[in-house]
Amino acid sequence: MRAFHRHIRLRKACAVLMLLAALLAAAVPAARAADADAAGPGPAVYVIPVRQTIESGLEAFLKRAFREAEEARAEHIVLVINTNGGRLENAQNIGDLVGSSPIPVTAYVESKAFSAGAYIALNADRIVMRPGSSIGAAAMVDAAGNLVDHPKMVSAWAAEMRDAAEASGRDPVIAAAMADPNFRGEIPGLGRDSGGVLTLTAEEAVRVGYADHLAGSVDEVIGWLGLGQRAVVHVEPTPAEKAARVLTRPGVMLLLLIVGVAGIVIEMLVPGFGVPGIVGIAALVLYFFGQYVAGFAGMESVALFVAGIILLVLELFVPSYGILGILGVAGIVGGIATAAYDAGDTVVSLFYAFGAAAVLGAIAGYIFRKRGVWNKFILRESLTSEEGYLPKEARTDLEGRTGTAITPLRPSGVVLIDGERIDAVSEGGFVEPGARVRVARAEGVRVVVKESKDE
Repeated sequence: MRAFHRHIRLRKACAVLMLLAALLAAAVPAARAADADAAGPGPAVYVIPVRQTIESGLEAFLKRAFREAEEARAEHIVLVINTNGGRLENAQNIGDLVGSSPIPVTAYVESKAFSAGAYIALNADRIVMRPGSSIGAAAMVDAAGNLVDHPKMVSAWAAEMRDAAEASGRDPVIAAAMADPNFRGEIPGLGRDSGGVLTLTAEEAVRVGYADHLAGSVDEVIGWLGLGQRAVVHVEPTPAEKAARVLTRPGVMLLLLIVGVAGIVIEMLVPGFGVPGIVGIAALVLYFFGQYVAGFAGMESVALFVAGIILLVLELFVPSYGILGILGVAGIVGGIATAAYDAGDTVVSLFYAFGAAAVLGAIAGYIFRKRGVWNKFILRESLTSEEGYLPKEARTDLEGRTGTAITPLRPSGVVLIDGERIDAVSEGGFVEPGARVRVARAEGVRVVVKESKDE
């Protein structure tokens, strides 16, 4: 019966794994192909939104959108920018994407192009701003929103801003004033000092040459570019890309790793492939799905991850002295680390996840200690009459009776009492065959005798 239930659990585990792997393999190509037929024939203007925090998910979306525009031989790209900024590393990659694009790019500042958003705009060929919009405030901040005042880091970022401005023919001094909180000096064309981190209104940006035009809408921008008769393709993030934006955030990634690792650990401590195992694998698949859609995970990482999960599942059913479990953990860690945008940060997150999982696993192990995996090494069943085990009748009737040892007692042997062969144990030392013995006591089916030399 146990073998039957084990077989059922194994089939259930394999079915869930196959389903999750199929979802992971099928969802991404469909997500990336969702907008493949968006463009019509002939040259078109591609309108691409940048209306969110700048992070890895946005970078992946923009790479996909620029690739589609190039494949469709688009005539122009309009980036609609409305952001407070985001991660510096992602902004630099996006800036390189914009600056190196073979298709002319116009940045349309719809409301705000702050911080990293200003850097992206400076890499465009033209900047058009909506009346009432702003650009600048590009000083570096940490995760808590506090200004970074490390001289080397500030200097390097200010140099990045100056290079982007010079590449597009704009005044590098203004770009430095946007990035350096310690900048002091008169801003050319404004007639005033920066007063710290510089932010330009739309009108000021036009006056100093940072904006080429003012326009109230994207259609006005396209008309000003002289492309009013061209087809317009609005590229929007697919549902998968929207999900990836959430799933690739550092806090969400850490939560998924904690839930994933904890679920698998609890499942191994309290076996049965129940809710903890399914939730844990689902959390890891969501983590992997986000990294895959964002373009950071390749098929080799997926294969390593799935192989690790399979090995861990096999560990629950196949005795391997922990070898399969160790290989499974190594596969999962390797797959997660190689799939991430920053492998170093992900390994640190994994350490936190394993620590949290150890605590949660210990709590679950204590609560379900009677079902724990360690119970495989402990015999907890009692052979009671209620369970169908009927012991032999106690031989208390033999107490005090005498007989003869017919085999040596060292200390166990056989004695003959009133013609009946009885298994017995000597109370003292060695008893020779033929010696007279007396039954000292009967402890259940255990008969204890001692040599009787008086008889």
